[in-house]
Amino acid sequence: MRRFLSVLPAAAMLAVLLPGTPSLAQDSDFKLDMHANNHATAKEIGLPEYPGAKLYREKDNDSSSADLGLILNSFHFSVQAVSYVTGDLPEQVLAFYRKPLAKYGEVLECDHGKPVGSLTVTKSGLTCGDHGHGQVSVNGTGGDDHELRAGSPEAFHLVGIDSSAAGKTKFGLVALVLPKDESGK
Repeated sequence: MRRFLSVLPAAAMLAVLLPGTPSLAQDSDFKLDMHANNHATAKEIGLPEYPGAKLYREKDNDSSSADLGLILNSFHFSVQAVSYVTGDLPEQVLAFYRKPLAKYGEVLECDHGKPVGSLTVTKSGLTCGDHGHGQVSVNGTGGDDHELRAGSPEAFHLVGIDSSAAGKTKFGLVALVLPKDESGK
């Protein structure tokens, strides 16, 4: 989450430079829509808040969430993310989110970028690795920690556990929409 949340100041600057950027639809086929703000909630991401968890903020960053989006004709990209901290164990956090994630498809468990258990790729093609759009840096370590994923390679939800220390578990909730791979690979 550290590296991901470090982009929030840049996102805020983008939002300042492009305030109220409207969609362009003046009788044309050209569509442009973008937004950037430092507010996203678990509910907006499509997942419940973990009971008793508190929003997590790095000491040099005043935000614990982000909502970024860009649509340019058929190119779609969006990310919503929020970071939390709890005194519960990582296993408890993962167990809590398995059922809510299942509404988006098969739940894939990944540890250090590798699948855990017999499910290595979902029916929709989502993986733990970097094939296509599978690898995402949620916690600043490029997939080095534990996470659950559900959805498709172009649109998925994930719960990422950051390295825990001193009796605290840091975790992030993310909803991600990536551009479709038009190469056919």
